[in-house]
Amino acid sequence: MLSPQAATDRAADLVARAKVAGADAADAVYVASASEGIQVRLGRLEDVERSEGEQIGLRVFVGNRSASIGSSDLTPAALNELAERAVAMARAAPEDRFAGLAPQDMLAQGPFPDFDAFDPVDPGAETLRAVAEEAEEAARAVAGVTNSDGASASAGFSVFALATSHGFAGGYHGSSHSVSASVVAGEGAEKQRDSAWRHTRHRADLPSPAEIGTLAGDRAVARLKPARVRSGQMPVVFDPRVSSSIVGHLIGAMSGGAIARRSSFLLDKLDAQLFDPSLLIVDDPHKPRGVRSRPFDGEGLPTSPRNLVENGRLTGWLMDSAAARQLGGVPTGHAVRGSGGAPGISVGNVHLAAGAVTREALIADIREGILVTELIGQGVNGVTGDYSRGASGFRIVDGVIAGPVAEFTVAGNLLAMFAQMTPANDLEWHRPINVPTLRIDGMTVAGD
Repeated sequence: MLSPQAATDRAADLVARAKVAGADAADAVYVASASEGIQVRLGRLEDVERSEGEQIGLRVFVGNRSASIGSSDLTPAALNELAERAVAMARAAPEDRFAGLAPQDMLAQGPFPDFDAFDPVDPGAETLRAVAEEAEEAARAVAGVTNSDGASASAGFSVFALATSHGFAGGYHGSSHSVSASVVAGEGAEKQRDSAWRHTRHRADLPSPAEIGTLAGDRAVARLKPARVRSGQMPVVFDPRVSSSIVGHLIGAMSGGAIARRSSFLLDKLDAQLFDPSLLIVDDPHKPRGVRSRPFDGEGLPTSPRNLVENGRLTGWLMDSAAARQLGGVPTGHAVRGSGGAPGISVGNVHLAAGAVTREALIADIREGILVTELIGQGVNGVTGDYSRGASGFRIVDGVIAGPVAEFTVAGNLLAMFAQMTPANDLEWHRPINVPTLRIDGMTVAGD
């Protein structure tokens, strides 16, 4: 794996080769990663995985025609062949009047900020194994846990670099550390499974393995002997484990590409009052040690914190350069790149601001409702906003969380759900999208 500077130089070299081969414009990305993971089960080592890889991708433009190509061979001869093939492909491609590099006057300028996203310490296989063993031991020690799906610990490092033919060159690196546990509670037909995990940039920010394991065990035991729930309309409360997915659907619908294709349920909703005026959703790609922090986007534009929803209204679409040209706007610094293909859209570290009441107060007036802790399936229509997903969780009876329930469906429409959304004050800060407990009134629950 190259250093960020060496990776940037390699990407810039490939861009220069593309220009020599006949490209009018080009950009190149270098993506590399290395990771090691250990999995144990029932106190024994079950799997050791080590992976390393690096790829370089080239996108070239010949007039309004473009092509993308990638390779894991970074030798000079291979890069020359890559550039020549990409230019030949572009000349045979159809014209696209929206294709092109990002506006030159908007490019990010170095030196780039450091968000403390890189932890250079490699814990090594023995330490990772000890972490996984401790997590599983704690999970299996919970009364009622009868079996284990295993526990794991991993550490990884990555490098990303981008260079363009119109003046941008930059790179950065990052690290990741994780621990997880999954166990089974109960016997025979009454078995239930649950898990816990945590992922951070720095190993020091991880909870103790015992904390993760105990949480996994407690969750599995709490699910034992689930009842069925009656069908009807009622308040549904989404636990932070799953509430982030609702904001994820919002972000996907805010993509400029979806708006340009007219395939988003937010079409024509830019000025509408979608949420309660007090609700705030923030995108912060500059959060120190954030799992999605980055100084520039996949086109070389600077990233910056931004409110996605303010006073209950959308603040605009999320656009790369191609979407901005189609919509008559400007790119927003949300382009993301892999080692091949055109840019996509991605946010940084997102959070929905905490509400003013505790989780207990949020449910205190619910006579009959559901707390959802797990969602199943992909029943969300991004065009219409129709929402229907399998779920499990707990009953809420007279303002108190009662027993576990399973095998039911929660349904509604995302626009109506947004309008009825009320957050609690239990915001956590360890996910890419951080959302507190959410209460949504008037949803349809389909059970017995």
